[in-house]
Amino acid sequence: MLLEFLYAKIHRATVTDANLNYVGSITIDKNILDKANMSEGQKVDILNINNGERFQTYIIAGKAGNKDFCLNGAAARKAQVGDKIIICSYAQMTPDEAKTFKPTIVQLNDNNEIV
Repeated sequence: MLLEFLYAKIHRATVTDANLNYVGSITIDKNILDKANMSEGQKVDILNINNGERFQTYIIAGKAGNKDFCLNGAAARKAQVGDKIIICSYAQMTPDEAKTFKPTIVQLNDNNEIV
């Protein structure tokens, strides 16, 4: 049997932009994506610390080094610039695999720098 477990998390990212007139997704700095073991096109949950919103979208890789976290399309209605968000991805694994698996956690400061 396969169960779904946390695979990776980007914790306390600051939303830098919200672009309503774009096809839905979240744009994330490529360097931060790589550190979090996340990929372009991957489905993620977004948890907004400021307002409690929880929603799903997919990742678009942004320019490396920009520290951007831009919510696009309908997702732009779920957060404002400056909001703190958590981005989670998941993987299916057996209970035995889950016992030894350690998810990747990337903690960010207020400037979207890895701490």
